[in-house]
Amino acid sequence: MAISRKQEVRALNTEEHALVEKSHHPTLQEVPDKELANLLKLIRERREKATTQANQRRREMRGKAAPKGATTSRADEGSKLKVAVLAMAMRRLNNEVQRRRRMTARVFLAENAKQALATKQADAPKGPAFNSRRAHEGMRNSPSKRRPNLIRPMELGRQRQAAKVAQAKRDGR
Repeated sequence: MAISRKQEVRALNTEEHALVEKSHHPTLQEVPDKELANLLKLIRERREKATTQANQRRREMRGKAAPKGATTSRADEGSKLKVAVLAMAMRRLNNEVQRRRRMTARVFLAENAKQALATKQADAPKGPAFNSRRAHEGMRNSPSKRRPNLIRPMELGRQRQAAKVAQAKRDGR
């Protein structure tokens, strides 16, 4: 489910909202890499803290933990929403980091390919040094790996024909 900006404002305090606001699309692409890594770290810490608090509230509501405040918590929708908002911000930031990493890798790969092509063209001989259509050393015979058949083919044929004749005699009875 998409979370509107209005719900984000309601779920977060002003400092968290300022961090999450940087994770939205137009602003996110202008953030430098170092600041993006720092922003990712800060939002991750806030998300972990919010998750811990939400778990504590759920335990209070079930009666498994002592209340942190004066009274026990009755609902945790606000803490769930806060965790969801921070998780969405984390997802956006992680996607942006991956996008930048892929883009950098693509540029790096293209530069390496251009450099390799230039090196290959510089090292290639300018004209044919020899006639490449002819074999220089000639072909070499490679010995067969199959063991030689010691039985003469004529003998095999004679035995096969004898078996056929014998079978025909048996069938004719």
